[in-house]
Amino acid sequence: MAELPGIERETLDVDVVIVGAGPAGLAAAYQLATLVKAHNDSPANEKKLEGLSIALLEKGKEIGSHGISGAVMDPRGISELMPDWLERGCPVESPVTSDAFWYMFEKMKIAAPIMPPPLQNHGNYVISLGELVRWLAPIVGEMGVDLFAEFAASRVLIEEGRVVGVRTGDKGIDKNGQPKANFEPGVDVRAKVVILAEGPRGTLTKQLAEAFELYAGKNPQVYSVGIKELWQLPDDRFAPGSVIHTMGWPLDTDTFGGGFIYGMKDRIVDIGLVIGLDYRNPTLDPHHEFQRYKLHPSIRQLLEGGKMIAAGAKAIPEGGYFSMPRSYGDGFLITGDSAGYLNGARLKGIHLGIKSGMLAAEAAYQALVAEDYSSAQLQTYESLFEASWAREELWSQRNFHQAFEYGQLAGMLNAGVGIVTGGRGFGFFNRLEGHAGHERMERIQRYFGTEDPRPPGKMKFDNTYTFDKVSDVYYGGVVHEENQPPHLLIADTEVCITRCTEEFGNPCLHFCPANVYEPQPTADGRGKVPFLNFTNCFHCKTCDIMDPYQVITWVPPEGGGGPEYRKL
Repeated sequence: MAELPGIERETLDVDVVIVGAGPAGLAAAYQLATLVKAHNDSPANEKKLEGLSIALLEKGKEIGSHGISGAVMDPRGISELMPDWLERGCPVESPVTSDAFWYMFEKMKIAAPIMPPPLQNHGNYVISLGELVRWLAPIVGEMGVDLFAEFAASRVLIEEGRVVGVRTGDKGIDKNGQPKANFEPGVDVRAKVVILAEGPRGTLTKQLAEAFELYAGKNPQVYSVGIKELWQLPDDRFAPGSVIHTMGWPLDTDTFGGGFIYGMKDRIVDIGLVIGLDYRNPTLDPHHEFQRYKLHPSIRQLLEGGKMIAAGAKAIPEGGYFSMPRSYGDGFLITGDSAGYLNGARLKGIHLGIKSGMLAAEAAYQALVAEDYSSAQLQTYESLFEASWAREELWSQRNFHQAFEYGQLAGMLNAGVGIVTGGRGFGFFNRLEGHAGHERMERIQRYFGTEDPRPPGKMKFDNTYTFDKVSDVYYGGVVHEENQPPHLLIADTEVCITRCTEEFGNPCLHFCPANVYEPQPTADGRGKVPFLNFTNCFHCKTCDIMDPYQVITWVPPEGGGGPEYRKL
């Protein structure tokens, strides 16, 4: 988000600031408040942590507004955080009642006679992530944590090589970068410990990764994008707790991904398609592939007579154990999706995000007691992780995604070998090397093998089963103040107009699920270039991830802008 130079800012001094109110951030706040209370209540501790302040910043209009996930939740994380979570009214849709795995062809499917072990969901729960965090937030607030919605952290404050806080974005700046009548400068929130829980491809995490080389010696993080919708069915044909995962059609054998269908309460079906953001085809359109997915005979029959009621999109960190950044340093810790806490083989990260938040809270608590916020002290976070069940789970799937660079068959074989070898898979020396997703996209002429590659035909939407991107944006409740600077920063627009048009055919026109990048005729009328319609943005960050030249940077818009997800 743009900020004006040379203005006087308020400063808020706290002990710990947490950025992001997803499961990792809320778990960190809850656990830290619990540890501090236990410390102060113990007669054995002469030195109390009285008056300790914890602030949690959330960029959404309210906590939960930007919460989106599948989701089938493994309860291990929340049961450890809050053993009586069910008794306290956690809003679950249903325990998982049935499991299925389909391999899809265009006109038929094959149902697996035995569920692959990573996709066995007995004992798990179908939930809405947004409703989960909406329930948890007031509980955290009652424990003395200060919750600040509509506060988008725009940058990390670093002094003498140490993180000392975060700055929230200025509000009330017009599209020309000038203050409006309602201008409100951002606040510098200074803290002894900063915990980043921003979700995938976090803005502040990217700043720290560059400043402190957090990915040195690591595999690049790779992502998928999940496009999903909620459908209201006319009858009880799909029971709550029913879970189906799919692979195959409509994706080709070189593209990683698969679908999911989950049964929720009140005859609502949660359906989506996950596509690896390391595909080769520069014209691949994840949103269009999902619309095609719904036309498969087995899925169309399921949705017949139903109505789409909500939609959204989100990036998913898929790289696994060897793609996790160094997640600590002088004055900071990184948790949840920002730190790669997701098991791609299981398509699950909520329980891992909660656990990572708990581990970060323990490390922050020990630092507060020791009054030492150095990297050497906060390295405790890594030690705690390495001794935890979260590390054990992620280690068991450490090479899951990388083999899919060689196609679906190689990936599935590697996954099978990984089950037998404890996660080694094809990693002869224990680690399969990976590549950043955008590096794998091929130039358009090379991919199509012609000097005159034809763009894909325009998909026709029937508004019954299939919907255009703008419709999904509407059903995601996306709202941004239009008179503000764009929150998608393009470092070199000339690259978009010239090289990208010629070499890749402007893939942003295809990969964005929200129609943020709209085609606009060139001045000579011979071609098209992208026009930026940032008000459509789902905040999925696909463009930041998949742009082949890496000239697009997603930053938070004015606090409160973006989707307004319900039940997603």
